[in-house]
Amino acid sequence: MDLQFTDAQLALQQKVRRFVYDDLIPLEVETEMAEGLLDADVRERLKRKVKDLSLNAISLPQSVGGRGFSWIEQAIVNEEMGKATNALGWVMWDPAIVLAEATPKQVEEYVRPSCEGIRNDCYAITEPGAGSDSSLMETTASRDGDSWVLNGEKWHVTSGDLADYALVQAATDPNIGDGNTLFLVDLDTPGMEVIDHPKYMHHLIAGHPRYRLNNVRVPNSAILGKVGNGLELSKEWFRHERILIAARCVGAAQRLIDEATEFAKGRVQFGQPISEYQAIQFMLADSLTAVWAARMMMYATAAAADEARTEEEIKRIHAKASMVKLFASEMAGRVADRAVQIFGGRGYMRENVAERFFRELRVERIWEGTSEIQRIIIAYSLYKRGVEALIY
Repeated sequence: MDLQFTDAQLALQQKVRRFVYDDLIPLEVETEMAEGLLDADVRERLKRKVKDLSLNAISLPQSVGGRGFSWIEQAIVNEEMGKATNALGWVMWDPAIVLAEATPKQVEEYVRPSCEGIRNDCYAITEPGAGSDSSLMETTASRDGDSWVLNGEKWHVTSGDLADYALVQAATDPNIGDGNTLFLVDLDTPGMEVIDHPKYMHHLIAGHPRYRLNNVRVPNSAILGKVGNGLELSKEWFRHERILIAARCVGAAQRLIDEATEFAKGRVQFGQPISEYQAIQFMLADSLTAVWAARMMMYATAAAADEARTEEEIKRIHAKASMVKLFASEMAGRVADRAVQIFGGRGYMRENVAERFFRELRVERIWEGTSEIQRIIIAYSLYKRGVEALIY
């Protein structure tokens, strides 16, 4: 099997690639040396271009203000965006896929403005005592008349420093649905407090603050979906994120191989380019083979997601999303490690693409479910469905 993109998909790929190489990659070193801070005027300029290129809100349907891209198209975009370090590709804002479940009032208040880039969302799910197990929330939501009162703490709220509202998963009545509910919470609501803005290994253009919810009162209309289906919606978000994380890892690995190959061809040691040494050839060959395998897995999963209709097909996609996230994230980490080795001392400098990706790609094995959690999901799906259901 080989990938056969349509003419429109190839044009999309080239459009995004030009944006990445012409507008984003030239900003990498400057952004890195600024610890990930992106000048406000530069961010605004890039956001305008994203909108001009029709690359905003690609995952949400057109009915709520999104672009309505297919899974294959979303994968194409994210593969190219993944080639830029410092998460510069995040200037392409793409509100959470579960916002498609919003009510008409929520669509007008939150979703359409988010698609336009007027409002910005973040997903508040991880907690100090509830990380990979998103079914057991310590954050609670208690009904009080026509309102709900939320209490708890959320960690690693990616883009929480740029957002003005959050999708907060909280524990509700355990006897209703899955015992979890999603709430749309404006970040200026009384009781919402940023308690820390931790530093991380990477220097991305968005932070991951910690929030405390202290008697945060929201109306019943703030519920996204319905009471008791918060975990189910978050699983949909996880499926989406895991496939697109894989796409970005594939893009990052491609760039690393390109850059390391060019360096190896020009770097002369002991009278010949190091590309002529078998040790370098083996590292590049192993990297290229792995990225091809990951890329095929990723696009096969995206294609299956485009075709999935039944509940059973969606459950299979859930397992395949875990497989491709696991494989692609671990593959990209190995490729980055080899690239640092090929660059040698240069590869240890922050101005070098390999050094940045070496740090940045590490988190891909952690967020949206650790590699260990992915293996558990895959194993349980294997027990229920057998081999053929998951590899055909």
